[in-house]
Amino acid sequence: MDSVTSSAAEEDECANTEAWCLMRVGRNSDWLLLLDNTEITIGRGLDVTYQLLSPSCPLMISRLHCVFKQMEDGQWTVTDRKSLNGVSVNGKRIPAEAVHRLRLGDSVQLGVPIIGTKVEYEYLLVQRPLKDIKPFLAKVHSSDAKTALISKKTKRKFNMDEVEPSTSSKPKLYRCSSSDKSFAQPCPPVQHQQRPSTSQPEETGSSAEVQAADPPSHSLSCPSDLDNLQMYSQNILMLRERVDDTRRRVESLEGQPQQGDPLKVEQVRELQSQLETLRAKMHRMETLERSFSETKKQLEAQKTCQEEKLLKKQLEEALQEQKKVIEELALSRQGFEEILLAKNKELEVTKEEKEKARAQKEEVVTQVTEVLENELQCIICSELFIEAVILNCAHSFCLHCISEWRKRKDECPICRQVIQSQTRCLALDNCITSMVDNLSLDMKARRQTLITQRKGESCQPRSGDGDS
Repeated sequence: MDSVTSSAAEEDECANTEAWCLMRVGRNSDWLLLLDNTEITIGRGLDVTYQLLSPSCPLMISRLHCVFKQMEDGQWTVTDRKSLNGVSVNGKRIPAEAVHRLRLGDSVQLGVPIIGTKVEYEYLLVQRPLKDIKPFLAKVHSSDAKTALISKKTKRKFNMDEVEPSTSSKPKLYRCSSSDKSFAQPCPPVQHQQRPSTSQPEETGSSAEVQAADPPSHSLSCPSDLDNLQMYSQNILMLRERVDDTRRRVESLEGQPQQGDPLKVEQVRELQSQLETLRAKMHRMETLERSFSETKKQLEAQKTCQEEKLLKKQLEEALQEQKKVIEELALSRQGFEEILLAKNKELEVTKEEKEKARAQKEEVVTQVTEVLENELQCIICSELFIEAVILNCAHSFCLHCISEWRKRKDECPICRQVIQSQTRCLALDNCITSMVDNLSLDMKARRQTLITQRKGESCQPRSGDGDS
């Protein structure tokens, strides 16, 4: 289970990696993926990474037109392999057999325009996440590039027996069957030039590939090889593709006239033999895959039991830790309760002190109020002095009150002396104002109302004669 999970994680990581790609201009398909540390060959021949067959001009692309190669610093280069119509970078044709360094976003044109000024094969060098460009990629033609692509996706190093033999050692008869394009596209000279001597290498190459896909028999009982299940599944898919390809070749050869051509009859027999061998190997691979799946299920069941035991042990340890934590919490609670009791006692003492201070303050306010009422009241209005004035006899009255009194009598209301002068006493006003700030809100509001009322009366015109 861990191997499958790690394989899936590796595939997700591979899908998120940045990959170099030649994006086909004007199309959302046939993009060419540039694999790291792989020499990418392009042409119309068979032994190339990507085969380009022009429908409008078959000879526009040479058999080996150009080669893309990655440098040590990660940048890519293109080399024109003496093609007939050449390679252009950003509209300028590059010299043959000269390595030209490419930059991100460069335009690469293969061939020359036929109609107008537009080249049929024009690409842009881009670098994007593999998962984004995967739906637009062209099919890899060369088997070596296919093997490199599979190894890049799985990020696993195959053994020498598991890797498919290089196409460079295969005869043209076998390489012609690597894709359906060789039959769909016009390439009759390759089929007519096949010799009887190629039948033996063809069979040898096919047998080598089948043996490469066939795993050792002892791996069925070896749990350490369960991580190869994904590789075997891919080998099954490759075998199925070869079976279908061989079957199509057999049908193609059987449909052609075979009178007086013993070479084709021999080829049909050899292909049928290869087809039977491939089917037998594919059946064996499927059996091994089922065996691997059953062994994997058994190992998962054993692992589940071990995990259950481990979980039980961890649960017991967690319960013991929980008991210790509960005991520590009980001790902490007891300590907190003691602290709370002490704090409550302190709060009670503080509350008593606050009540005493408030009582003292109320007493002081009461005394101040009595002093104000006894010493700082006007004898005429029985209110605290408002704009206090002092007469020549040293008695104090409100400015408003003494003004109204002098309208009737021009003598002091207390000592009956003739009023010769009256003087404002700012010190007395300031003292009364400061003391009023410590009184209750009701007394403040009452005094403010009285001040406003007297100011309003003073603004009204007097009907009688005024006293200076």
